[in-house]
Amino acid sequence: MSITNLRKMFLENAKHSGWIEVICGSMFSGKTEELIRRLKRANFAHQRVQIFKPAIDVRYSEENVVSHDKTAIQSIAVDSSQNVLLYATDVDVVGIDEVQFFDEGIVDVCTILANRGIRVICAGLDMDYLAKPFGPVPALLAKAEFVTKVHAICVRCGQPAQYSHRLPSITDANKDKQVLLGEQDKYEPLCRHCFNQALKAEGRKEDILE
Repeated sequence: MSITNLRKMFLENAKHSGWIEVICGSMFSGKTEELIRRLKRANFAHQRVQIFKPAIDVRYSEENVVSHDKTAIQSIAVDSSQNVLLYATDVDVVGIDEVQFFDEGIVDVCTILANRGIRVICAGLDMDYLAKPFGPVPALLAKAEFVTKVHAICVRCGQPAQYSHRLPSITDANKDKQVLLGEQDKYEPLCRHCFNQALKAEGRKEDILE
């Protein structure tokens, strides 16, 4: 049996140990799809599951976690990391989508849940539109037992993409906001080379990746 399969068996069958898993990557990389897949497998294993999302994210649904391919799972929308603790009672597995939009307290919340013996699975962007660390995700990556980095496909050259490029068509009032909800109308996934080329074309030489 491969190491990967052994790890999957451990994650799905361990009963008494808590830990943190982080699924990270650019937009359109399949983070939410992977989160939903793991949560559904936990449901199939008759584990008690609760899913959370930030209340700010209403792109597809106010209540459900929905992936770009329209796969959905019921969730609780919360406006504070502390509310996760209030609702995450009598559960075996906690899923948190778009974790980059939560306040920094989400790191302590995930740690508390893991210490209670709960499996915590977080999904979110590790970098913002300028490839800068996004919100609490870097700290979660440091605390997590398991990290999965997923990639999109660069829409310009077809190589693996890990950068979320904000399209230059965004209005001046919004173009520099770190948090700007959107889909393909506002963002495109790019590889390192194409990301740098895009920034150069926009005159943002100071943001080019060194």
